[in-house]
Amino acid sequence: MKNQIQSVTLGIQHVLAMYAGAILVPLIVGGALGLTGEQLTYLVSIDIFMCGIATILQIMNNRYFGIGLPVVLGCTFTAVGPMIAIGGQYGISAIYGAIIVSGLFVIVISTFFGQLVRFFPPVVTGSVVTIIGITLIPVAINNMGGGQGASDFGSLPNLALAFGTLLFIILIYKFSTGFIRAISILLGLTAGTLAAAAMGKVSFAPVAEADLFHVVQPFYFGLPTFEWSAVLTMCLVAMVSLVESTGVYFALGDITKKELSKKELSKGYRAEGIAVMLGGIFNAFPYTTFSQNVGLIQMSGVRSRKIILIAGILLVALGLVPKIAALTTIIPTPVLGGAMIAMFGMVIAQGIKMLSPVIGESQDNAMIIACSVGIGLGVTVVPELFTALPSGVQILTSNGIVAGSATAIALNIVFNMMPKREVKKAVPAGSVVSQNQ
Repeated sequence: MKNQIQSVTLGIQHVLAMYAGAILVPLIVGGALGLTGEQLTYLVSIDIFMCGIATILQIMNNRYFGIGLPVVLGCTFTAVGPMIAIGGQYGISAIYGAIIVSGLFVIVISTFFGQLVRFFPPVVTGSVVTIIGITLIPVAINNMGGGQGASDFGSLPNLALAFGTLLFIILIYKFSTGFIRAISILLGLTAGTLAAAAMGKVSFAPVAEADLFHVVQPFYFGLPTFEWSAVLTMCLVAMVSLVESTGVYFALGDITKKELSKKELSKGYRAEGIAVMLGGIFNAFPYTTFSQNVGLIQMSGVRSRKIILIAGILLVALGLVPKIAALTTIIPTPVLGGAMIAMFGMVIAQGIKMLSPVIGESQDNAMIIACSVGIGLGVTVVPELFTALPSGVQILTSNGIVAGSATAIALNIVFNMMPKREVKKAVPAGSVVSQNQ
């Protein structure tokens, strides 16, 4: 009995460590797309539910899928910017069409993705992650002011809540360690919401109106639609996520003293592809490994898959209770904005961390980073730059993340993969050339 209680406690700890990341994605995307309170509650619920399903799929170790490591899956922040852009241009149905196809794409390439990894070295993946983080910052800034178009945008109460939340998160991160630091975002959101409630800026109506229990349903937001640029964007996001997941797999393999074979890596990729496809069908999100839970495993020293299975079951159960999801929808927009600055800033920091070892290796890498980040940010700020080009070309140029990613991949091939011409040294006039030369 004592062991069971300890196992459940450790499972709850893993849920708390990833919960803020799990709920922020639907709140950000749903808010940007203007979903109603009821729709937002469903989006949060189904995301939590699918986090549990994706985690359970991955910790399995059967003949076809599952890497069999104590890994927790959640929605990748890499997908947030692209999903908002796709939803704004084509509507929410195109988001889920693109997610479904990208999941199928991951399943198809899972067997030989190891051979494609060479097209995604740190100079490419780091550039892509940095571009994504940079393009998300305007979303956070708008939310700090109260949300784009808000009547009280930039008011002192909104700014106080936003910067107060951010300061609270910074202080926790500075003066705490271990598990408390791991849930600093969640604690910041809680503190900010309580402060907003004291100011009379929180309505509990969504919680009262939400059902106690619901059954998940496929295509809640309607049948998916398919747009080439959206599909291409999500496939790129999926490949970047697979590269990140590969690092997590090897980190967990080292922690658990398990040597990973190519077959096991393929099963891990396949499980992620299945999770992404299911996310699209049930109107959730693309899923990838959560590195914060790896840190928790390292910190606690508990490497059992049983603990992660309990965490997955808890997430599934939470996803079936809309009232719990509704609690997250009452978080005021400025409070979300304050937390988002920290979260999205960490995405940029992760990209810079990935780039720092390679930027000094050669001037070629510096040029790849400069051009890809510059193009990605430029197209995001001035999206009408390529409107005169043919529609087929605009698939690669209509979205800053796609344009920047395509630039990074192409330049990496040119600078680092194509054979380099050797420059022969000139022989000084009058010198004697030996017969051996």
